[in-house]
Amino acid sequence: MVMTDPLADMLTRIRNGSHAKHDKVEMPSSKIKAEVAKILREEGFIKAYRVVEDEKQGVLKIYLRYRDGGEPTITGIRRLSRPGLRRYVGWDEIPKVLGGMGVAILTTSKGLMTGKRAVEQRLGGELLAEIW
Repeated sequence: MVMTDPLADMLTRIRNGSHAKHDKVEMPSSKIKAEVAKILREEGFIKAYRVVEDEKQGVLKIYLRYRDGGEPTITGIRRLSRPGLRRYVGWDEIPKVLGGMGVAILTTSKGLMTGKRAVEQRLGGELLAEIW
């Protein structure tokens, strides 16, 4: 079976793992997945991430974070641009997720970044996902 959207697979694994109260989720690694994990860690949605090298492409381990009551930090996660329908936005069209409580992730000419950073740098790009 060929996976046509590895980023959607990553987001689904994170969503399912957090709902099932797992400590970590594992998936095949790639540069874009590692960059998304880095943004999630910087924004406080996950505890940590690690790329473990193996003889193939490596394994990305994401350690999930929970609030004091055992509630997942990530309450929602949605893939916006997909292989069949790419979604590009200008810097002035980047949506605010839950009025600023969430994060939009997009890929720009300067790499992957949050919507807030892209607006500060006046960069548009492909809108990948929303996390809140």
